[in-house]
Amino acid sequence: MLLNITSGILLILGIVGTILPILPGSLLSFIGLVVYKFSHDCNYDWMTLFIAFFFVVIGFVFDYFLPIYMTKKTGGTKYGVWGSILGLIIGFFLPPFGIIIGPLIGVFLAELFFTKANSISALKSALGSFLGFVLTTGYDIILSLIFVAIFVYQLVN
Repeated sequence: MLLNITSGILLILGIVGTILPILPGSLLSFIGLVVYKFSHDCNYDWMTLFIAFFFVVIGFVFDYFLPIYMTKKTGGTKYGVWGSILGLIIGFFLPPFGIIIGPLIGVFLAELFFTKANSISALKSALGSFLGFVLTTGYDIILSLIFVAIFVYQLVN
């Protein structure tokens, strides 16, 4: 019973972590599934956890590279990419919204000042970075909800 409760708490924290970037959302949800695996109520096998871990790793790769890719795709330069990274680092110290707004502002300012881009092009690059962030957040939310569904399905069957 204690393992079930711990697993449920980790899964809920995982969902919260996908919305509030302070917590590693999908990783916490995955750990919730791992904890549940040791419960007597669990019926899924280790392959399920391996596949779940594979999708968590994909999410981590997306978290770091998709915003950079989207910045470049929308006309951003290497300065915009570095602005995004710097904005992300500064954003970590301004929770909860700093991690969302930091890269957006970082790309915008870097493109504006270092490439002498006009404000429309700088904003387009910044919005590309933000779109990358939204896509990765959406991925993490869906993944965490799938993990919760696996847990709930196991509990009721």
